[in-house]
Amino acid sequence: VRSVDGVLGYHVNPLTCGVAKFNLMLARRLKVPMLGLFDGRATSMTHPILSLKLAEFSEPDIGALMSLVGTAPWGQGFSLFLHAWTDTEAERLLLSRAATVLCGNSELVEELRGRRPDAQSSWCPSTLLEPQRFRGEGISVFAFGMAHKVRSESHRAVHSLLERTGKPYSVYLSTALHEGTAFDERFTLVFDELQEIYGEHIYFLGYMSDTAVYNYLIDTTFFAAFFDKGVRANNTTVNAAMECGSVVITNLDAHSPDVFDHMHNVIDIHRCEALPTEPAVLESLAANARTAASRALGWEALVSQLGGTRRE
Repeated sequence: VRSVDGVLGYHVNPLTCGVAKFNLMLARRLKVPMLGLFDGRATSMTHPILSLKLAEFSEPDIGALMSLVGTAPWGQGFSLFLHAWTDTEAERLLLSRAATVLCGNSELVEELRGRRPDAQSSWCPSTLLEPQRFRGEGISVFAFGMAHKVRSESHRAVHSLLERTGKPYSVYLSTALHEGTAFDERFTLVFDELQEIYGEHIYFLGYMSDTAVYNYLIDTTFFAAFFDKGVRANNTTVNAAMECGSVVITNLDAHSPDVFDHMHNVIDIHRCEALPTEPAVLESLAANARTAASRALGWEALVSQLGGTRRE
């Protein structure tokens, strides 16, 4: 393969696309930029590697790709790394124009033998971006919720409080998404900002099942969740955490549930001067949280309000 000056792909978010993750790590190893195919900055490249899986492309972008190959400065001098082959017109065009063709496995080489006998069999190494071991000692903070509700400014306050304890600590971040929304660049930027805040202390857990979330709620010291104005009675993440007996760090305002009481069953980030670390205080907060969530904000109380009775 000729010396390359970039890696070009279709999707560029390594949190949502395996090929994008591979491309990012390949670019890091080659010490070249990784960009999207249609990024204007890619026009300065003379011999990029196009690392693609055409099945991921939308129909309009397939047409745009075919036009790009005919007009881009690198159009006659690129390397092609294929992750799959579906024998489309666009794939055949790329295959005919590429200076070098690498295939992610030997089966692809066999499929292309008649069209590109010089195709090379290659592979995709491990793409573990963050091979970190969890630190089990000290204080632990778990945060989960919708990606667009992660409030980095409140996490700066949590970080300050954690540092003031003088104890080792770890922060675990999981996320969910509303149906119809994308795990887009916005969340990636937010997580990058949180990583800047917490440094080596933060671990990104991605999507988690309810069972996994439950276990983190049970096993971590604190649960952190913050909102635009303040926590509301219909914020199910906080209610779930309290029902599990988590010590919740959140933000309260005039419209937060009356039953939420700073340092009684929740911790208000705006009023907290020091995080409690004594077991007796944490146990009291947890017990009071369970009571509030299961009674005042529980299912039985809601069914009663709606005029129904719980069936045994």
